[in-house]
Amino acid sequence: MENNLEFSGLLRLIDERSAAFRAAVASAPDLEARVPSCPEWTLFDLVQHLGGGDRFWAAVVGAGPADVPPAEAVAERAAVASGVTVAAPREREALSAWLAESTELLLGALREAGPDRGCWTWWGASQSPRDSGGVARHRVQETSVHTYDVQLTLGAPRPLPDEAALDGVEEFLSTCCATTSAWPHKPTAFDFHATEGRSWRLTVDGDGARFTRLPATATGEGPEMAGASVRGTAGELVLFFYDRVPAESVRIDGDAGLIGLLRAWEPED
Repeated sequence: MENNLEFSGLLRLIDERSAAFRAAVASAPDLEARVPSCPEWTLFDLVQHLGGGDRFWAAVVGAGPADVPPAEAVAERAAVASGVTVAAPREREALSAWLAESTELLLGALREAGPDRGCWTWWGASQSPRDSGGVARHRVQETSVHTYDVQLTLGAPRPLPDEAALDGVEEFLSTCCATTSAWPHKPTAFDFHATEGRSWRLTVDGDGARFTRLPATATGEGPEMAGASVRGTAGELVLFFYDRVPAESVRIDGDAGLIGLLRAWEPED
């Protein structure tokens, strides 16, 4: 059974994906171009979102164990989101430097904290740890998907790197899907199969939702067959999770309507 990425690998991927994000932004002819996968945002808005997110999580990790995020980080993020302040400069060279500094602030905070230091996170009763390692793992996905967003805006989307994508499937299931809120429909299960040879099951019932890894030989058949299964490359699965690609980009077997129920579900915790 494959293990999760080591903390050092997560930091490396944050650095690599952030560099790819900066390179894509630097090649964009117009920072006011609309991002097709985030239609309410321009490229400049996306830059502020990712760079501001790095700075926000750097402050969160640096604050250590807490029930709420640092007040100053929340205030700054809200001000940027509402347009009260403009954190990122618009001049290209300065913008790239601001992004690089944002990433280094995050990486510096993570290095100092190490993988196991507790901190506030927005994910509560999930299967992801509420610590700096969990933050690092999620920031890999945030940065990877937003790098895809920039590339898509430029008309040259690229597949997510295999290493990030394979970890991203499980990260999404454990962070964004796992919950103790009761599933409001008939109990069922969803299987996700990556063509690279890994599979996962998300079980939903009155106790909530939880994922497990499936053996590499799992076929999705038999008495414990899932209500619906989704197949694709790990990158396609991650992009499907984040609504970056349509359902036609992956293969859905079983009751496709269940996928719609899962997408529409808003757990209370």
